[in-house]
Amino acid sequence: MSTSLIGSWKLAGDTNDSSGNGNHGQNRGVDLTAPGPDQQPNSAARFDGQRSYILVPNSSLLQIGTDDFSISARIFTEEHVDDPIGDIMAKFDANRRNGFNLGLKRHSGSCTSLANYRNVHFGIDNGHLEPEWTDCGQLGNAVFVMSLAVHQGHLYAGTVETGEQEAGHVFRYVSGTEWEDLGSPGNSNAVMTLAPYKGKLYAGTGRLKLQGSSLPPSPNTNEGGQVFRLEGEHWVDCGKLGGARGQFAEYCHDTVHALEVFRGRLYGLPLYTQGLFCYDGDDNWTDYGSHGRRAFTLGVFRGDLHVLNNGNGVIRFTSGENWTRWTRLADLPGVTQIYSMAIYEGQMVVGTWPKASVFQWEADGTWTNMGRLGDELEVMGMAVYNGKLYAGTLPLGQVYRYDGDGHWTCTGQLDQTPEVKYRRAWSTVVCNGRLYYGTLPSGRVLSIEAGRNATCDHELTPGWRHLVAMRQGGSLTLYIDGEVVGVSSTFDPSQYDLSNEQPLKIGFGQHDYFHGSLADLRLYRGALTKDEIRQLDNWKK
Repeated sequence: MSTSLIGSWKLAGDTNDSSGNGNHGQNRGVDLTAPGPDQQPNSAARFDGQRSYILVPNSSLLQIGTDDFSISARIFTEEHVDDPIGDIMAKFDANRRNGFNLGLKRHSGSCTSLANYRNVHFGIDNGHLEPEWTDCGQLGNAVFVMSLAVHQGHLYAGTVETGEQEAGHVFRYVSGTEWEDLGSPGNSNAVMTLAPYKGKLYAGTGRLKLQGSSLPPSPNTNEGGQVFRLEGEHWVDCGKLGGARGQFAEYCHDTVHALEVFRGRLYGLPLYTQGLFCYDGDDNWTDYGSHGRRAFTLGVFRGDLHVLNNGNGVIRFTSGENWTRWTRLADLPGVTQIYSMAIYEGQMVVGTWPKASVFQWEADGTWTNMGRLGDELEVMGMAVYNGKLYAGTLPLGQVYRYDGDGHWTCTGQLDQTPEVKYRRAWSTVVCNGRLYYGTLPSGRVLSIEAGRNATCDHELTPGWRHLVAMRQGGSLTLYIDGEVVGVSSTFDPSQYDLSNEQPLKIGFGQHDYFHGSLADLRLYRGALTKDEIRQLDNWKK
């Protein structure tokens, strides 16, 4: 089938459709004077990542149906963005789970890890979800898969092992139930957090007190509190979080609970003590103090670092030369612990204990309760996946999908371990087009696919890039700068009718507002050929 333009938005001074089809955009605060790939002014649209986007009203030509289609876009991203980079284009009916989504993921505050960072995701759906979660295996002798992260095209996991002669390991996923053991970065019982940073994978270790999950204490009493960097197949010691404060001072920062990248630097957070630390290279960490109580995780949103604490508040951290500032957001009613955060439909949401509720931060400085997840007690790892928000729970180790108006749908119980008090669906990540969760106490990873998805599991390089997302027959393909970077699992095209009544959104979608610039955005009916992709890639180079 030959291609034909549905819409062509040059975004060079206006939001008009130059295809002749009349699919003109309505500007919602986008700067249309930005320089494009040729550095000429008024040749690209600059999106602020906070509220600006372009809305294209629904039309008959925008009804994709079961046809092949292609999206071509020139996108510019900055090197350091303390926020999700966000969605490029979406036409999605969230109530029916119908349509398509294209954007870049950043999942920070996913309990403990920076799970996704600058990963492109292209998904289609028509209300499809695999009937069961797929078991991806137990990782060594793990009882807890505490951390998951994508790095350089691979899925990595950090584990907790409880034997006296055992330690936490890092594993790299191969396929099926096979994992490659990359060894123990230290000799403590846990690898609690993972984060990609400056092209390397970092891991934080800990002496985890398993009593918090109603399990017997580990006889391995070796201290953690160190951060390691993966160099090839070897772990390099990057130092230990230092100092001690608070009622748990006897632990002296022996547990790194969270890692996050903020303002181009790596930050670490202890679990049993107070403090926030910034990596200065080699084995040096700067102590940035405390807001007055210990915390659980870190996440970025709208240019600020957010600290989720052991209490009912979220703290913003900002700093400059010789100063720091801690700003407490409004208390969350009925909450005593905050474990996770995500950015959903452009707003920060957090997962809490003791009523397993998710709260949304509003522009007026208040929190809105988005509902309770079944009869669960605690919300852990959250991720936005193919247009929907997913969250893991305790005590049954279930995963729920948010279906709007306070309603959460259980997609399954991931941990079936008998005769235990607590089961956790703790860590989560999007990789290989699938949604993954790590569990306690089975120490397993499970995955599921909603609709069909193609992901680029490498970090998108900053600067101007050419992106093509294409549906052809029974598969999806992602191209960056003319090279294939992601392919979906196959599907029956007749089962994916993507027609819906929603408008087409440019620079906004189910994850977040786009932060960066777009130029020469095109939507085609039909699949582009390799020669056509090559020609588009060479446009104005």
